[in-house]
Amino acid sequence: MAWFFRALARANRAAAYQLRWRVGIRPFSKSYKIKAQADGRRSELLAALRNREQFDTDSGLPASEVLAALSPTWYTHAREYAAMKWPTASAKHRASIADALATITPRLVRDNRGAPAPRVLRTALYSWVFRFMLNEAGELVPRVTAEDPPEDIAAALDWIGRKSVDITALNTPAVVRSALDALALKLDGKVAADNTVKRKVPVFSNCLRYAVELERLASLPLNRVDWTPPETDDEIDFRFVPGPALAKRLITATGEQGKRGRHLRAFYGCLYYAANRPGEASNLKEDAFTLPEEGWGEVLLSTSTARVGSGWTDTGESFDSRGLKKRARKATRAVPIPPVLVRMIREHIEEFGVAQDGRIFRAARGGGLLSKEYGDIWKAAHRAVLTETEVQSPLAEVPYSLRAAGVSLWLASGVSPAEVARRAGHSIAVLFRFYAKAIQGTQHHSNQQIERALDADEEG
Repeated sequence: MAWFFRALARANRAAAYQLRWRVGIRPFSKSYKIKAQADGRRSELLAALRNREQFDTDSGLPASEVLAALSPTWYTHAREYAAMKWPTASAKHRASIADALATITPRLVRDNRGAPAPRVLRTALYSWVFRFMLNEAGELVPRVTAEDPPEDIAAALDWIGRKSVDITALNTPAVVRSALDALALKLDGKVAADNTVKRKVPVFSNCLRYAVELERLASLPLNRVDWTPPETDDEIDFRFVPGPALAKRLITATGEQGKRGRHLRAFYGCLYYAANRPGEASNLKEDAFTLPEEGWGEVLLSTSTARVGSGWTDTGESFDSRGLKKRARKATRAVPIPPVLVRMIREHIEEFGVAQDGRIFRAARGGGLLSKEYGDIWKAAHRAVLTETEVQSPLAEVPYSLRAAGVSLWLASGVSPAEVARRAGHSIAVLFRFYAKAIQGTQHHSNQQIERALDADEEG
């Protein structure tokens, strides 16, 4: 409990006005030169009391002021958050965290006097502060600690360290809104893609939640800001998803694009006939397949590989292999594969063999399969099969279109959404969000089946 007294006038003193108050049994005082200052401070303390704030018995200050005095800057907090997330995050997510924090941090400053060039500051944050590596002692540290940065990078980091706002400034809705608005823009000031904003906002939210966890913020400030990210339409536009005939023609055309095309034809087959993600198919090994002489086979998926740059992986390799998307690290997914894909894989292994580690698809010079390679082959096949008008449209624009085509084929064939979701590695909710129209298109067939069963029951 805190009690307050009026500001007392004391003659012949440089600080003639003294504010006295008590917290519990301990007295506190503060002197001011001007009476208005003492009265203003008294009003602040009374406001804290009315707001039922706790008062610190050592300093006599409201809890919010003690917290502010001890709080780090946003820049310091963001660095600690990135360090906390790094060990367990995938390489792709590490880069995504750095991207979001490097977008927000330049906006959360007290003023812009003496600011470095925006691109220099972004590079300093993205590549030197929010990227970590092992130092000579084997400790995980920011790159700027392990290596000597160029002068412009060092100057930019010195500036942001001095200008960054305290983390408690995020209690002000206008400051939070400023950071959110920064997420909606690219470095050149143009509006960022909706999916980019959607990806960055959760990083900001999670970083703020970490501040609440560390008791640097009393509550999540995002709840006090009327700001919503742009709407994104997740549903697939089936006007541009290739049907079975076109998908087969495109896969055949990839095999006609020289030796590299022949090598990758079965890769595209995995995207269509097994609805693999490119990252899943690129890491497939011979022992993942069951390939009978006749009939259906199976592929057992266990990893997904993404190329994100050597600076973000634990191994220093450009590729990062992780468990299946949004699944436990050691989870697997068995997908039945039709005879046409069984034959493709058997023929591929017979012609090209496998890599030393058993991978059946690899880059032209060995190593991991590059997205640029399979993207370029796809573009060539795309131009060979489609009309000029179709080439200019989004129809089958990227190899991933084959996965959407494969899932759509399963749904149109009458496979239950639950089984389709399992084979594709989706949750039911995600399947319904992305493939709503395809699922609705199967309802007539399902209704007919139910009606026949009802009629048969009545006849019996």
